[in-house]
Amino acid sequence: MATIQHYLWASGHILLLAFSLRYFWAYVTFKSGLYTTSYKTAIFGALISYAIVCYKGLGVPSTSSAFIQKALTDENAQYFLLAMFWWFSKPIPVALLPYTVFSLFHALTFVRTTVLPMVLPPPPPAPGANAGAPPQSQIGKAIHNWVKTNYDGAMRLTALAEFVILLRVVIGALTFQNSFLIPIVYAHFLRQRYYHSAFTRDALKKVNGVLDRQAANPSFPPMVNQIWLYVKKMIGVWAGNTIVPQESPSSARRAPTPRA
Repeated sequence: MATIQHYLWASGHILLLAFSLRYFWAYVTFKSGLYTTSYKTAIFGALISYAIVCYKGLGVPSTSSAFIQKALTDENAQYFLLAMFWWFSKPIPVALLPYTVFSLFHALTFVRTTVLPMVLPPPPPAPGANAGAPPQSQIGKAIHNWVKTNYDGAMRLTALAEFVILLRVVIGALTFQNSFLIPIVYAHFLRQRYYHSAFTRDALKKVNGVLDRQAANPSFPPMVNQIWLYVKKMIGVWAGNTIVPQESPSSARRAPTPRA
């Protein structure tokens, strides 16, 4: 049976999905400056949903070192802290993209598991059928199949989008469009994601391959490749190995869908 927390969790994702789509439409029609409230409301929806998930998974916030260490390595807590950081920062449209993709799948799952059984009661089980999961409506089956088919592809796209966000905030810092603090914070966030997400590691391999080929392009001076190799070395030193990659059944999932 769904709880109040579960409904709040779902409402946060629906709020995020609706207002991020509204903001994206304003952005592509060159009206994003008039819809800053939509951006903030979308981030607020993310804060609601991830706060509930963090509370369910981590318990009551504490200042103890054990709680802080656990929270900093929890992917839902990472996205919650990042959402809070975006809330206090100047709007960056592409920053909404990962949250929007996550919320799309969460909202569809909520509709399938909670809303549809109330408005479209599933058909009774066939006589003699084995006990198990209750039968679903045709709409529920369609949603389930779509989510199952497209989930991994969407997560791979989202992982690549997060590197695009890094590029955007680095360029923004160099051109004084955003604070120099933003790329530093976001780079640390991606460092955490690398050690906890197979999708992020795969995305980094793709990005690294593209940059390696571009740096080694004969049309560029040899110094370009030398600089790129030095930058990669420095990134490796900074990233280090202080966090051991966690391989678990959920390690390939970027944003789990817990029952709130």
